[in-house]
Amino acid sequence: PVTGKIVKDENGKPVMIPGSLKAVKGIGWFIEEYGVAQISMNLTNISITPTHIAFDEVCKKADARGIRVTGSELVGLIPLEAMLEAGRYFLRKQKRSVGVDNNELIKIAIKSMGLDDLKPFIPKERIIEYLLEGDKKKLVDMTLTGFANETASESPAPGGGSIAAYAGALGVSLGTMVANLSAHKRGWDDRWEEFSDWAQQGQNYKDQLLHLVDEDTNAFNKIMDAFGYPKKTDEEKKIRKEAIENASKYAMEIPFKVMDTSYRSIEVMRAMAENGNPNSVSDAGVGALCVLAAVEGAFLNVKINASGISDKVFTADLITKGEDIVRRTIDCRNKIIDTVDQKIREM
Repeated sequence: PVTGKIVKDENGKPVMIPGSLKAVKGIGWFIEEYGVAQISMNLTNISITPTHIAFDEVCKKADARGIRVTGSELVGLIPLEAMLEAGRYFLRKQKRSVGVDNNELIKIAIKSMGLDDLKPFIPKERIIEYLLEGDKKKLVDMTLTGFANETASESPAPGGGSIAAYAGALGVSLGTMVANLSAHKRGWDDRWEEFSDWAQQGQNYKDQLLHLVDEDTNAFNKIMDAFGYPKKTDEEKKIRKEAIENASKYAMEIPFKVMDTSYRSIEVMRAMAENGNPNSVSDAGVGALCVLAAVEGAFLNVKINASGISDKVFTADLITKGEDIVRRTIDCRNKIIDTVDQKIREM
């Protein structure tokens, strides 16, 4: 019940005090049956007021009144990035590295906002991107043994391009691991943000490369599909030829992306070899070796896929750029291994 005198303006209307959150509509009430207060909030623009900020503000208001928030419930669906940013937000509050995988970030967000206190919060059913994705099977979702067995089978895909991408993903994962270990190393508390930033970059590179594992196989399948086009009439032959050319170009571009992404990811290993936890310096070195294998392996796929493309200007450009990436990666790898060897000798 409302107690006290309602303050009104000169026109006799109740005086409204602006809330502390923008782009939010909310209402609250007390439920006598359960002895709790409930707040219902409609976030009209989560780029202005994200879910975690709204939740934290309610916690602050509750604490000021000597009560606490016991849980929350999401009505409807939520974008993936909103959950990921919530996870990062609460990790930063704990001064923990935000460079962890998406599943861990989502778990942190769920637990920190109490989204599973009233009933289970199932990400595949509540996050928009996961719901749209459905049950589509991916190579990267297989077990290590299953992936190795699939690669070893008589099926031509996954092939060298996918394996190169996965090697790159494993390499930068090692660099990311060193960054996370460094962020939480005893005595380095004042440097956690520095290493958290590196870990987050590493996670981004890893996710890109994992995507390319499946995309390389998809590119191969596009070529196979193009070869299956009808070729009875001249028009059909023309369409088929163009489809094969475009699919072949795409199959050349994907391993080039593997090269480029893997090369850019080596900065994580270099930083960790130079400044990371010295007890894990060998892991940074192994990561660099994996990246070089990824770059050189992907380049083999770039070159072999070039043979079936009639646009020689296109192929020559990618091969020239690829050769430059290989040279730069070898140079980085050598410097990193020199640093690793030196630090191991100094132990």
